[in-house]
Amino acid sequence: MAEKIFVGGGGADYAEPQHLLLEKANRHGLIAGATGTGKTVTLQIMAEGFSAAGVPVFLSDVKGDLSGLAATGSADFKLHDAFTKRARTIGLDLQYDHFPVTFWDLFGQQGHPIRATVAEMGPLLLSRLMELTEVQEGVLNVAFRVADEDGLPLLDLKDLQALLVWVGQNAKELSLRYGNVAASSVGAIQRQLLVLENQGGAALFGEPALDLSDMMRLRDGRGEINILAADQLMGSPRLYATFLLWLLSELFEELPEVGNPDKPKLVFFFDEAHLLFDDAPKALVDKVEQVARLIRSKGVGVYFVTQNPGDIPDDVLGQLGNRVQHALRAFTAKDRKELKTAAETYRDNPSFDTARAIQEVGTGEAVTSFLDPKGIPMVVERTLIRPPSSQLGPIDSATRAQIMQESDMAAKYNTALDRDSAFEMLQKRAEAAAKEAEDAEKAEAILEEKEREFKSARRYGGGRSTGGSASKSGGSGFGDAIASVVVKELKGTTGRRIVRGILGGLFKGR
Repeated sequence: MAEKIFVGGGGADYAEPQHLLLEKANRHGLIAGATGTGKTVTLQIMAEGFSAAGVPVFLSDVKGDLSGLAATGSADFKLHDAFTKRARTIGLDLQYDHFPVTFWDLFGQQGHPIRATVAEMGPLLLSRLMELTEVQEGVLNVAFRVADEDGLPLLDLKDLQALLVWVGQNAKELSLRYGNVAASSVGAIQRQLLVLENQGGAALFGEPALDLSDMMRLRDGRGEINILAADQLMGSPRLYATFLLWLLSELFEELPEVGNPDKPKLVFFFDEAHLLFDDAPKALVDKVEQVARLIRSKGVGVYFVTQNPGDIPDDVLGQLGNRVQHALRAFTAKDRKELKTAAETYRDNPSFDTARAIQEVGTGEAVTSFLDPKGIPMVVERTLIRPPSSQLGPIDSATRAQIMQESDMAAKYNTALDRDSAFEMLQKRAEAAAKEAEDAEKAEAILEEKEREFKSARRYGGGRSTGGSASKSGGSGFGDAIASVVVKELKGTTGRRIVRGILGGLFKGR
């Protein structure tokens, strides 16, 4: 089994063969360079190398070009002669080949649907996704806490929407327990959820949720290359960046510690990495730094792909040991400053000026620096990147559809599930409360009818004589006088009020 990946080399003015050591591949890396300088091809040949070494790969296909990994390169390709010449120059025996590929797509169109539950995403990433303020994020945290305490599973967006309605209705009581829960904040979150839904974000949330083991498979000894179709997803850059960060976080949380493996368990390429850090709050940047620092002990290598190293915060950039730097252009003072900064992040080579080399390398060329067996960055070298073995450019839609149909992931993920969760549970509670209120209204109506019957005096004889001892005494005694007064008062307004108050209270209490 190969212990290293051949990246490139050179002729008279270029470096000796340059290799990425598999045992150091989980120390992360960087592929940088201006548009059109060859970053996508570098990503492609590195994915090929990892797959051939039995390392699964996850990458996002921003332009739609990387689907060619599933097809064998051809001698009929118009660049075949150029590839053959470069292969001879760098000492490569170029053999065309294809690699095991699984296509994924958040929207379920160009790949199998890939989903996460709302609970898995969590309030921090959801707040980033919806651009919530600090106060609104606090209210969202309260909602998640309530869901956890009340056993309300949050699986999809309708679950979160139903929960927020409940939180808004009970804001006063919740404020006593968790602090101020303003109705205006709940409303703002609901509006942002609507925006997210209009952007297609609802497709991300639900079940069956992604099982990470399905991205870490081997096929005939080769690592599976998981390709996320991201050309449409790039229309919602915040959704794209948040999803990839969630995936990294899940890998960090679920995978066991493996120390320093002989090769990574998975390699993760984060294309258009600047989207992750644009306008990101400090809490989120700190989380990325933490994941980058610790996830390598889980056997995962993370490779950021971006136009300029300056797009990556210094604390994260300092952890990227394996680097391929394609050309940068310096048209402005800002460009020159960034070029100088990029050059200073490499270990100097006395044979040439690094900043000048970064400007001069052509398409398919780069300056490279990889970690040596002791984990020390080697001096920067000018390198001709090797040609890919798989097809350069995208496969046709019919071939993609056939690969998707034959994949064993189709049966597992293509059909969405909708089990009982917060939405259904809160709906049942509301229906039960409505029925209870209806029954109470009916009972109240019955009691009021009984009260009306009583007030009509059908239950009283109006003080009629029964022919007893009173008649014998002629009705002139002191007791008869008192009885006469009482009956008279009961017939009057005051008496009716007394009776209504006492008996009405009894009926209602009953």
